[in-house]
Amino acid sequence: MRANARVVAVLGPTNTGKTHYAIERMLAHRTGVIGLPLRLLAREVYDRIRDLRGPDCVALVTGEERIVPDRTQYWVCTVEAMPLEIGADFVAIDEIQLCADPDRGHVFTERLLHARGLHETLFMGSDTMRSAIAALVPGVQFNRRERMSKLTYSGSKKLSRMPARSAIVGFSVENVYAIAELIRRQKGGCAVVMGALSPRTRNAQVDLYQNGDVDYLVATDAIGMGLNLDIKHVAFSATRKFDGRRMRMLNPDELAQIAGRAGRYQNDGSFGVTGEARPLDDEVVEAIENHQFLPVRKLQWRNAKLEFGSPKRLLESLEHHTSDDWLTRARDADDVVALKNLLVLPEVQDRLRDPRDLRLLWDVCRIPDFRGISPTEHAGLLGRVFEFLHGDGRIDPDWLARNIKRIDRTEGDIDALSKRLAYIRTWTYIAQRKAWVDDEKHWREATRAVEDRLSDALHTRLTQRFVDRRTSVLLRRLKQKESLVADVNDKGEVTVEGELIGRLEGFRFRQDKTASPDEAKTLRQASIAALVPLFHLRADTVYNAPDTEFEFTEQGGLMWGTSAIGKLVRSDDAMRPQVEAFVDDEAGPDVADKVRRRLQHFIDRKIASLFEPLLNMSRDETLSGLARGVAFQLVEAMGVIPRAQIANDIKALDQDARGMLRKHGVRFGQFTIFLPLLLKPAPTRLRLVLRSLHEGLDEFPESPPPGLVTIPHISEVPDAHYTMAGYHPAGARAIRIDMLERLADLLRACDSRAGFEATPDMLSITGTTLEQFADLMQGLGYAAEKGEREKAKPVQDAAASPATDAASDTTNPAAEPDTTAPEAPETESAETDAPEAEMQNEAKGPEVPDTEAAPAEADSLEVFFTFTWAPRPRRDANRQARKPEGENRGPRKGAKGGKPKGDGRKNDGRKGDGRKPNADHKKPAAKPQRIDPDNPFAAALAGFKAKD
Repeated sequence: MRANARVVAVLGPTNTGKTHYAIERMLAHRTGVIGLPLRLLAREVYDRIRDLRGPDCVALVTGEERIVPDRTQYWVCTVEAMPLEIGADFVAIDEIQLCADPDRGHVFTERLLHARGLHETLFMGSDTMRSAIAALVPGVQFNRRERMSKLTYSGSKKLSRMPARSAIVGFSVENVYAIAELIRRQKGGCAVVMGALSPRTRNAQVDLYQNGDVDYLVATDAIGMGLNLDIKHVAFSATRKFDGRRMRMLNPDELAQIAGRAGRYQNDGSFGVTGEARPLDDEVVEAIENHQFLPVRKLQWRNAKLEFGSPKRLLESLEHHTSDDWLTRARDADDVVALKNLLVLPEVQDRLRDPRDLRLLWDVCRIPDFRGISPTEHAGLLGRVFEFLHGDGRIDPDWLARNIKRIDRTEGDIDALSKRLAYIRTWTYIAQRKAWVDDEKHWREATRAVEDRLSDALHTRLTQRFVDRRTSVLLRRLKQKESLVADVNDKGEVTVEGELIGRLEGFRFRQDKTASPDEAKTLRQASIAALVPLFHLRADTVYNAPDTEFEFTEQGGLMWGTSAIGKLVRSDDAMRPQVEAFVDDEAGPDVADKVRRRLQHFIDRKIASLFEPLLNMSRDETLSGLARGVAFQLVEAMGVIPRAQIANDIKALDQDARGMLRKHGVRFGQFTIFLPLLLKPAPTRLRLVLRSLHEGLDEFPESPPPGLVTIPHISEVPDAHYTMAGYHPAGARAIRIDMLERLADLLRACDSRAGFEATPDMLSITGTTLEQFADLMQGLGYAAEKGEREKAKPVQDAAASPATDAASDTTNPAAEPDTTAPEAPETESAETDAPEAEMQNEAKGPEVPDTEAAPAEADSLEVFFTFTWAPRPRRDANRQARKPEGENRGPRKGAKGGKPKGDGRKNDGRKGDGRKPNADHKKPAAKPQRIDPDNPFAAALAGFKAKD
């Protein structure tokens, strides 16, 4: 140190720009060294100087990191790693008040007493050091700096009410994690900063906070050591900490050092307490706000002039006391404890032959105990290192590689990764020591790469556990009062600012269920703000969409594409249902009304289109009298009504009235009065929905698949449901109404008294096997007698059977126009079950047997059924009228077992008793009957009656 060298103590509270001033002064010199209390802060200062002067002239030296370019001018170091032998023009020590620290104070005191620059020396720290520096450093100049912003106490605040840009300080890892978890649930997440983190992890976490991804920082008291962050409020979760030996209260100056991180540059800051921490005393608050603390009276000191003549002399020199009133001997640090533990080991004592061996042992003992397991285990590791260095002069590379490989694993939780990071710091420190390992560059890079991988993995785990990016991003945008824009993909997933917040189903928002209750509030708030414009845009799209994009479900729902956006609601008129739109309240009444009106237009047009013949008939003013009454009943029944239900009205219709109804497509069938156009699949499906809705059913019956001639008859299902579906129950199956009428046309040509067999046309119409047809006929009121006979050999070009001729010769000029059965739909034959079709073919007649292989005797027989009309007698003529709608009824009174006529009341669903009538039994003559005008032979019968 030159005689004219300047020594300056720049003292003052936090946020006075002391570190910034020191960097400016160092760069004003040709060379310089600055010592900092933490390697995190050293890395921050190194990055700043490197950005200003380039990477070729600045070095970074810490216990675990060494970056030294060939043309180094400026050294940024931790205080313990400062190279004092290089004779730099400028030397600076930051946080000089740590001279009073029980653990590291002796290192700072040593620098205060002996570290000097050739031209300038700077000590930065708290004003509490003024008296001690003045007494120990002759000729020192003081530079008092005032805080740039105001620091005020804000009392106690709950975590849920913590303002944004706050740092919550804990004094243990468990406390930090617990607070971070609460912040994540309530505020969307936080960054975590602890002294044990690697610089890479700490920087990544700080970037989360500084970039605004999170608004909260949870940290230990490490942030008090000069880390410059954008903090507006500091909250203490506790005011006591464990200092390595005991739990104690933090001193006011220690609290001030941490609280001073709030308010950077000219922005005011605040501090307070949270959680279980008791409010600060008024005296403490006043001292922190006014930066007035008791001066430091004793500095920790340890003799730096060590003697290596013998182990005893080395220990005595380390335990040497001082007579200076300002200094006090520091308690044994980790290196001294390790030395004492190793000196008692015989294998170590045997290797201490000269001062060089003892100096080497002391160097090994100065390896920091980063693992923090126990002094004994740490001493065991140091003993192994000393064994290698003393014997071979180098650490065994295989042993070193095995230890590093055990640590090089990135799986596991936060605690596991934190432990591995602590372990790798030991090997990184060893790799940084000169001449301890072969190929120093390789091992430095290897240990640094492992630390980087572990650091990245730890940052990822910390972020996954303590940061909900979705909630934090949405909260920030909401607080900034920026307009949130929601995007919806083709799956209905809603994202805001790139974060998934839920799913949009039509006009109903389904929030993401993975959120906690606290997160759910934020998501809901953000979704409402973002979705309101989207709701209006979607409502316009729906309103202008064509009807082809809408559909109704069989349970009365209304769909827009794949989204349910409404449902049908019962009204007094079954043909005019109302609509209820599925729209969230947040979308607003305008959106709901627009969607409802569009759906109402759709269903009104759908009904008008599918029920056009029925609606035209209801508006026909030419219909009058009984014809208008029948038309009204058909409209009420939506185009399908059992004939028995309005039999008397049908009988009373004259030919003119019938003709007027036929013009509207009404068919007067033997079993059902219906409009054939309304039996198509689409009208049938809508009829089931409207009728079920009007009757208030909880579950609507579904429409049968289109094209099926028969369907199973389930006894629990009311017959009225089958009628609405266009089917008539008969035995174990229900047959389609129009096909039943075609069958009735064929049956009228058969002799039902003497008996007849099923024809291929009958089986083809019903799409059934012979056994199924027999059951169906019994359901229609016929008896079916089963028999067997030899199969008739097919004759080439044989004439058609009489039954077939009779079935085919049904043309009668006197018959009414509507008795001609309509052609079956094209889909009918295509949708007939394959097994049933094969059985139908079998019923049409046997195939020509193979002449080369004679069939067995059993194969020469065939099954056949003989059908006769077998109504069930009734004991009460009035009983029929009292039966509820849909119950099977027998023929009307007066029928004597002859062939059924066209009136549906004769055989509407009454199942036969299976008895074959006796042809020889003479029965009383039937009373004269009124000729049914719907009978296809009505004109011929009228002629016979006239002759009588």
